[in-house]
Amino acid sequence: MQKIKGMLDFIVVGAAQAGLAMAHYLQKQGKNFLVVDKESEIGASWLNRWDSLTLFTPSEFNNMPGMEFPAEKGHYPSKTEVAAYFQDYIEEFQISVQLNTLVENITHHDDHFILKTSQGELKSRNVVVATGPFHIPYTPPFSKKINKDIFQIHSNFYKNPNQLQEGKAMVVGAGDSGFQILDEVSQDDRGVYFSGTTDVKVLPQEILGKTLWWWFTKSGFLSFSRDTWLGKKISKSRQPVIGTPVKEILERTNVESVGNTKNAEGDLVVTEKRKITDLKNIIWATGYRPNFSWIEGLELGKNGYPKHYRGVSNIEGLYFIGLPWLHTRGSATLGGIKRDARYLADYISQTK
Repeated sequence: MQKIKGMLDFIVVGAAQAGLAMAHYLQKQGKNFLVVDKESEIGASWLNRWDSLTLFTPSEFNNMPGMEFPAEKGHYPSKTEVAAYFQDYIEEFQISVQLNTLVENITHHDDHFILKTSQGELKSRNVVVATGPFHIPYTPPFSKKINKDIFQIHSNFYKNPNQLQEGKAMVVGAGDSGFQILDEVSQDDRGVYFSGTTDVKVLPQEILGKTLWWWFTKSGFLSFSRDTWLGKKISKSRQPVIGTPVKEILERTNVESVGNTKNAEGDLVVTEKRKITDLKNIIWATGYRPNFSWIEGLELGKNGYPKHYRGVSNIEGLYFIGLPWLHTRGSATLGGIKRDARYLADYISQTK
């Protein structure tokens, strides 16, 4: 993991599943490349998430190119197991990775790119951006008007209930993260408000003795392109909550559903169903906003993500991988990344 100087064929920005899968194929093509990551350890993007996090996908559907996930069939890996898998993957294929390297700016100069980083300047003929979709944790603007004696934390920084103050808590957000954290926070006698829609579709992790991902694979659900009619419909629909017993959680005696949060001021939090004045904690499971402002000349879509076709951007030599719905629903999964990486690798081999 030493610094590499001079002109490279490729720099891959991000050392999680997307970046490592891409590195695997670049290595097979004999490219001179380096993977850089802003974190101080491999797998940090997973390790930094809450303690009880596990994957929705069983181990047999988490295989990256060239190396199977080291767990028995049907096992749902923890975040630490995923991080260890990445570390083993790097060692197995001897992938060159430079940590503690935040890319602050990318500019295109004729036939190469200049990357300004926290460790100095890097040059490469091509760049693959594999920073994922989780960039800027979002909280509503009125959260800044809430009194400082109410503890606030975004799900990106939440670890476990021990971080919370004594007293009532509110979990805001009706996605997988919101309901998983609500489940954990409400397992003692603490009073918990839930803010968000309760009209969500819930899918079990197993159906008729088969995992959900087995059914997804057999039905082709993960393979519908975002360019097809069905893919467009699925990508725009609300994603189901997987494996979390939402109805059971919401029926707990210490959980009260209050609808969406509308505003706040001081000790007062206004929701659709009531005004709350007794909060001591708020966990914002309110998602993220993309940030690609550090790449000059990049064309963005209305959603803030780069315009591209299957990861090929409007700038010659600049590619993306690991974005939600890069091509299919499976693009966002640990095991699905290899399909996108293989496509980009084939494109590169034909054009470079």
